[in-house]
Amino acid sequence: MKEVIFTSEAPNAVGPYSQGIKAGNTLYLSGQIGLDPKTGKLAAGGIAEQAVQALENITAILKSQNASMDNIVKTTVFLTDMADFQAFNAEYAKFFKKDFPARSCFAVKSLPLGAIVEIECIAVL
Repeated sequence: MKEVIFTSEAPNAVGPYSQGIKAGNTLYLSGQIGLDPKTGKLAAGGIAEQAVQALENITAILKSQNASMDNIVKTTVFLTDMADFQAFNAEYAKFFKKDFPARSCFAVKSLPLGAIVEIECIAVL
């Protein structure tokens, strides 16, 4: 059995997918870009601002399930420029207080809506 997860505190999907799917005690979150749910636009600025917004979107989806960043066991990060890796890490580290999740990070040619970072994750409830 699966349950579709949705919160108005995170951006609506920009395609035919759900913000997240809960299956048993596992939560699979779709990739989040730095899209502001209030404006529907990418966070102004560069990698830091878009990374923070993407992570805030993830936080909002987790909160809707009474979970937090501490529940995340795996993230996958997509960057359009690996030169942003260190700046991204600086913001990412602020959202995880202990026991960092496993992570993969890939350089990609482009992302939806011209985003420069996208983050997907798996959380255990």
